[in-house]
Amino acid sequence: MAEYKSTIVTNKKARYNYHIIESVEAGIELRGTEVKSLRMHKASLNESYARIEDGQMFLFNFHIAPYEFGNINNHVPLRPKRLLLHRREIKRLLAHSAEKGLSLIPLRLYFKKGWAKIEIGLARGKKLYDKRRDLKNREDRREIGRAVRDNK
Repeated sequence: MAEYKSTIVTNKKARYNYHIIESVEAGIELRGTEVKSLRMHKASLNESYARIEDGQMFLFNFHIAPYEFGNINNHVPLRPKRLLLHRREIKRLLAHSAEKGLSLIPLRLYFKKGWAKIEIGLARGKKLYDKRRDLKNREDRREIGRAVRDNK
């Protein structure tokens, strides 16, 4: 059976600013109005990050806009969200993120079989020359693609 995934939001800057070493899928603990707002694609992963505290992983600075049809019980947009991972996965990520220069960065948020999931990447920051090299490689690939397309 094929898995149905619908992407809600991606962190485009993450792959530009970081080398992604490995990625992990995690569930995310949400309130009712947060889920409704996510189904309307009202979220932003910019400037968000994950951190492990007291044996649990939390997502900080993840903005989910208030549900427009919500009432007085609407959610707080920037509250820390708990990520749902197995204990051994959290311990492994804690050991890796303790290394100098490694961070836990959210890459994308999506629904999988009706459940909200987030892809967390173990990442190392890029230097300026790495970013320039990536831009040059992307431009070169585009030029090659144009040349091949024009020659047909």
